[in-house]
Amino acid sequence: MGYFDSNTNRFKSQFKWMEDNLGKEYDERQTNALQGHTASFKNNIKVAMERFNQTQGVHTFQLLYGCEWDDQTGATDAFRQYGYDGEDFLSLDFKEMRYISPVQQGIPTVQKWNNDKGFIEIDRNYFSTVCIESLQKYVNYGKSSLQRKVSPEVSLLQKSSSSSVTCHATGFYPSGVTITWMKNGEEHHEDVDLGELLPNEDGTFQKTSTLRVTPDEWKNNKFSCVVEHQGETKKEDEIRTNGGDSVPIMPIVGVVVAVVLLIAIGVVGYVVYKKKQVTDSSRVSQFSKPVGRQQKSVPLEEALLEEALLEEASRNLRGQQKSVPLEEALPESLLCSPSRSSSTTRRRPAQ
Repeated sequence: MGYFDSNTNRFKSQFKWMEDNLGKEYDERQTNALQGHTASFKNNIKVAMERFNQTQGVHTFQLLYGCEWDDQTGATDAFRQYGYDGEDFLSLDFKEMRYISPVQQGIPTVQKWNNDKGFIEIDRNYFSTVCIESLQKYVNYGKSSLQRKVSPEVSLLQKSSSSSVTCHATGFYPSGVTITWMKNGEEHHEDVDLGELLPNEDGTFQKTSTLRVTPDEWKNNKFSCVVEHQGETKKEDEIRTNGGDSVPIMPIVGVVVAVVLLIAIGVVGYVVYKKKQVTDSSRVSQFSKPVGRQQKSVPLEEALLEEALLEEASRNLRGQQKSVPLEEALPESLLCSPSRSSSTTRRRPAQ
């Protein structure tokens, strides 16, 4: 739905239906809510580095959270996960309503947060009520856009006759897509590198699959790329080289990479709207791989920070002593050392 750039320090909505339904003031509210997160994430990296006995190098600290709603059954689910340097660091177990960590370095934070029942209750309320209500509202606002189907454009790209061949599918929506290589009429899985799912500026997606093949092997066999999307299949077997009228893949991907590099520290919210005919894939670590759920999805990069709802829920749960907006107070910054006690207001700095 939008993104926050730590260089410009601004939040920008992505779709017109957001401005039509939420108004231009929405971007201002999101900007104000997100501006404090950069410093907190930098601080969290410092604490994580200390726990892992690191003194230098480039490191990342990630937060992925969101909720899921099936409009056919009414079933809901949620997730809140933290990652450090591409690995799981800690997460919230919603069945037990407690934080867990697969690494020893996350245990001090787990113990600190689990001992604060008030904040656990805030988590429960946000993900079971506020997040779901926001998701349902956004789905209703953007229904015509979110339920649309756009077929991919498929091209075979090659820099030179001796280079690998890339099957590039782009411009498709929703995000679920399967790319398969065929060799002489049979599926071919050797020497294949599947690329990440990447967003386009217009809200559609792109994905690549690269086949490492020699010129002789390509000439002496029949290779083709098959792309399946929303029950439709497209097949391509003619290469478009960069010397002709091709659409080069590297500049397209390079733009996305450049945008990612601008944001040294990321905070991502992710909500999912599940239709009856779509099934959820098994949950794996989201920090070493891109989120690629085979279902209709709406990336909400902190768009769930609906101040009015959050502040009201926060006041109801925490009383007058806890006046921090709900999502900004969730969860406590790792900056607080394990030995430091909570303040009298029990305020958790924004991530």
